[in-house]
Amino acid sequence: LKFGEASLGLRQRVAFLAANEPDAWPDLSDGALLDTLEAWLKPLLIGKAALSALNDGALEAALRTLIAWDQQQRLDREAPTRFTAPTGNSFRIDYGDVGGPRVDVRVQELFGLAVHPTVGGRPLTLALLSPGHRPVQLTKDLPGFWKGSWADVRKDMRGRYPKHPWPEDP
Repeated sequence: LKFGEASLGLRQRVAFLAANEPDAWPDLSDGALLDTLEAWLKPLLIGKAALSALNDGALEAALRTLIAWDQQQRLDREAPTRFTAPTGNSFRIDYGDVGGPRVDVRVQELFGLAVHPTVGGRPLTLALLSPGHRPVQLTKDLPGFWKGSWADVRKDMRGRYPKHPWPEDP
């Protein structure tokens, strides 16, 4: 099976929350899914000639059947798929990153944000990008970034991107 962005993302989000509460969440690992093929995959195969005929949306929907309704609500609340910046733009959260949930976002999208965002009670890793989408810095402490290294980043970005705003107190 080729798990795509939606189905793989669901598995990663559940694994993220299960890390703290393994008994509260279903096991969606490869091994567990192989052991329960009859329950979740068999209904998808009706009328299909090959596994390649299954799209990612169908796989995600099938995996969701293994998660109770109240757990799905909690999953969407505590481990959302997207982070909404103060600008109103939303960005995909990568729950498969080694350092924990991560979002790649231009630093300017975060102007006005004084509190570091969290998911599942843990800080979201922010991969701060320049206007050209080049890495600037990784942080799990945005207020500390604004008070600390922002001055150096601001100085560098003002030189590289003079047409963009670079306030002293973002």
